[in-house]
Amino acid sequence: MKDTFTSATAEPEAAPDDRMVPSQGSFTRPRRFKTATRPPNVEAELIVEHSTKNVPAPLVNEPSAPVAPPRDLWGLLHEQEPGKDQHILEGSQAAEDFRATDVSRAFDLLRTRLRQTVKQNGWINIGIASPTKGCGSTFTAANLAASLSRVPSSRTVLMDFNMRAPGMAKVLDMDPSQSGNLRDFLAGDVAISDYIQRVSDTLAIGLADTALEDAAEILQDPATAVSLAEMRAALNPDIVLFDLPPLLTFDDTAAFLPQLDGVLLVSDGTQTMAKHLAECERVLGNQVPLLGVILNRARASSIERF
Repeated sequence: MKDTFTSATAEPEAAPDDRMVPSQGSFTRPRRFKTATRPPNVEAELIVEHSTKNVPAPLVNEPSAPVAPPRDLWGLLHEQEPGKDQHILEGSQAAEDFRATDVSRAFDLLRTRLRQTVKQNGWINIGIASPTKGCGSTFTAANLAASLSRVPSSRTVLMDFNMRAPGMAKVLDMDPSQSGNLRDFLAGDVAISDYIQRVSDTLAIGLADTALEDAAEILQDPATAVSLAEMRAALNPDIVLFDLPPLLTFDDTAAFLPQLDGVLLVSDGTQTMAKHLAECERVLGNQVPLLGVILNRARASSIERF
């Protein structure tokens, strides 16, 4: 997908190292996944060291060129409306009806507590994971993102990082083929404005549709950290939610923990056991705070009403 943004006035040419500002009509960024490099020429290094051994250092350093601040790309993101066959995002009668349920109100309560916590600690990156498959982490991430997006003048980014079994597009009835590939975005080959899609003034989503068996390796690659840092600088979100794979099934989420400020754990009232939660706490350890455990599919008789 090519960026179709055009300006009525001429823009100055972007600096070569600025991977967020359009250069010659595109947002293309160079690939940063590790590539093979030639070994250093030890002999040449010795010659250079010998030739400069007695040369005094300059007294005055040359001034470096000023670095332009990142450009806000939120308004340049491609837009995609969610389909009518979903009840989470606004735009359908089902979504309006869902807003009146106890489940929706529970997510609003979680939203407010989360916003207070991240603001108090200066956090942005929040992971949502479950101990095992089928606990409802994708459902939780989508509903929490929708609730956050209803806060005026806020910005929330929702990323589908369950790379082995991506499901956010299906839950939100959106077409992931309209955006660039997740692997290429994390490598730096797809522009931020060509991958992240905006569904409202306050919510943007990064979708995935292809299962990646090397997900753990991708999440640990330094290029991924750089691309996500660029995205945060370009979009300036209040919160970035990452829908992550089961914590105890693969090492994907464990590999991504250094990139997170906190984790919300989703447990299933029909299958999650105390030993699963204890093992998740052990995996998290001191790497990232466990912000709370969300109980999904609880028995109605166990829910206290106010």
